[in-house]
Amino acid sequence: MTTDPNHGRLLTNRYQLVELIGKGAMGRVYQAKDMLLGGVPVAVKFLSQALLSQKMRERFVQEATICALLGEKSIHIVRVRDYGVDESDIPFYVMEFLQGESLSDLIRARPLALPRFLSISRQICLGLQCAHQGIAIEGTIYPIVHRDIKPSNILVVEDASLGELAKILDFGIAKLQSEAVQTHSFMGTLAYCSPEQMEGKELDNRSDIYSLGIMMFEMLTGEMPLIAETHSFGGWYAAHHFKPPKTFESVKANLKLPKVIETLVMSCLAKAPSDRPQSIGEILETLDPLEDRLGKGRQLGQRIGATLSKLPVVAESKEKSTASADEICRLTYWPKDKPQAEIVFPHLLRTSREVLATLWVMLHKEEIQNRQISTRYNQFLFLMSPHPVVLWLTALHNREQGTRWLPCYLDLKTPLGQEMARVLGETGSYRLLFFALEESQRCATVMTSTIAPTQCKMLQEWAQISQTLVSSSQQATSKKLLKQELEKLKPKIITKLEAIHTNSPTDLSD
Repeated sequence: MTTDPNHGRLLTNRYQLVELIGKGAMGRVYQAKDMLLGGVPVAVKFLSQALLSQKMRERFVQEATICALLGEKSIHIVRVRDYGVDESDIPFYVMEFLQGESLSDLIRARPLALPRFLSISRQICLGLQCAHQGIAIEGTIYPIVHRDIKPSNILVVEDASLGELAKILDFGIAKLQSEAVQTHSFMGTLAYCSPEQMEGKELDNRSDIYSLGIMMFEMLTGEMPLIAETHSFGGWYAAHHFKPPKTFESVKANLKLPKVIETLVMSCLAKAPSDRPQSIGEILETLDPLEDRLGKGRQLGQRIGATLSKLPVVAESKEKSTASADEICRLTYWPKDKPQAEIVFPHLLRTSREVLATLWVMLHKEEIQNRQISTRYNQFLFLMSPHPVVLWLTALHNREQGTRWLPCYLDLKTPLGQEMARVLGETGSYRLLFFALEESQRCATVMTSTIAPTQCKMLQEWAQISQTLVSSSQQATSKKLLKQELEKLKPKIITKLEAIHTNSPTDLSD
C-alpha cells in the first residue's frame, strides 16, 4: 500500500491536506484544514499534472473564477474561497468542504419520492438559473452553460435550515457563452449530452435543460430514458439524435405522477432545442406550485416567505420592516463549516426582497445575556496597499462588563468583500447575530447597529476604488497593519464609550 505524499502536507503555509476524496478529469480533490481559520474543513482541487498546458491552466482558472462568482450568488453552487499555485507550479483552488451524498448514489439506492424529487429538482434549477443568468466580468455579463449536468455532479447535504441542500459541482468544462474561441473537441458525459453538444455546436442554456431532463427522468424512475446500443460516441450519438425517449409508463407502469411533471420532463428531452423549455424559469413555473403543495423541503425558505408575504409592499413602516428582518435573522443556524469557538465573521443574508448585511458572533451564553444592554459602536478602517482590506470594527460596552471587541476584515479584491462594503454603505446598518457556545444551533439574539453617513459614503467609495487597484496579494500584511492601527485607537474608543452612561441599549458610529 503506497502512502499519498500529500497526506499532512501544508500548502502555502495555510491549508493542511488530510486525504484524497475525489479524482476527476481535471485533477484531484483533497479534504484539508484551513489552519489560518482554526482548522475549518475545506476541499482543495489540484489541476492534474498531465494537463499542465497553458490552455488547461486557463480553463482551470476560469473554473475557479466561475465557481467563486456564482457561489456568492447562489447557495446551490459550490463555493470557491481561494486560488493559488503551489511550489511545483501546479494550480489549485480551495472550496467549501461538503459532506453529503451524490445524487447518483441516492438514485442508485432507490428512485426519489415525488416530494423529495420536487425539492431537489427545484434547488438544482435555482443553481442553473443563476449560472444561465451569468456573471459580470469587467462590466460585461457572461451567461454560463455548465455542459456536464449529471447526478454525480449534484451533491445533496444535510442542512439544519433547509433539511436537504442540493449543490451543483464541477464547472470544469463550463463555458462562458460569449467566449470568442470555440472548443471543437468533445467534452461532456455521453449519456447526458444534448444532440447539439455531440455535434460540437456552440451551446446555450437549452443544452443544460436537455441534460436536466435526462437526470429528472432518472431521479423519478431509477432508469435512463435513452439507452445506446453500444457505449461509444457513435452509439450515444444515434440514441440522442434518433431514438425516442422511453415513457414513464413503459418503465414504471405503477408510478403515479402529476401529468404536468410527465409533460415537463418529456419536453426537456426534445431533440430540437426550440421544442424544449426555453429557460429554467419556465421549469420553475411548473415545479414551484407542486412543491408548495407537496414538497417538504425549503423549510427555512417557506418560513421566511411566509413572514415576508404578510408585509405590505407600500408604505411599510420602518419599525415593522426592522422586526421582519430580525425575525428572518432569528431563523438562522450556525454554519456547519464554522468552528464552535468565539469567532466573528461577516455574512450576506439574502431574502426574496433584500440583502441583509450581518455579522455572526459566537460567545458564551452568559456573556450574550450580559451584553443585552450595551453601547454598540462601529468604525471602518481602510488600507489601500499592499492589498485593499477594510477592518470592520464593532465594540459592545457597558459599565459592568467593559468592552468586547468584535473585529473582522473585508477583502475588497473579492466579490463578497466588495458586495458587503456596498450593502453596508447603501443600507447604513447591519445586524449582529449572536450564537451561544452552549446552544450553538439557533441564533440566540439579534441587535442592529447603524453606520454614520460619512462612513457609508466611504464604504461605497472604497468598494469602487478597489476594483481598479492592483494587489500584491499581501492580504496578511494589510490585516497586520490594520490590527496595529486598531490597538492604537482602542484607548480613545474606550474613553469615548466610558463617557456615556449606559443604562439602555445605545448605538454609536464614527
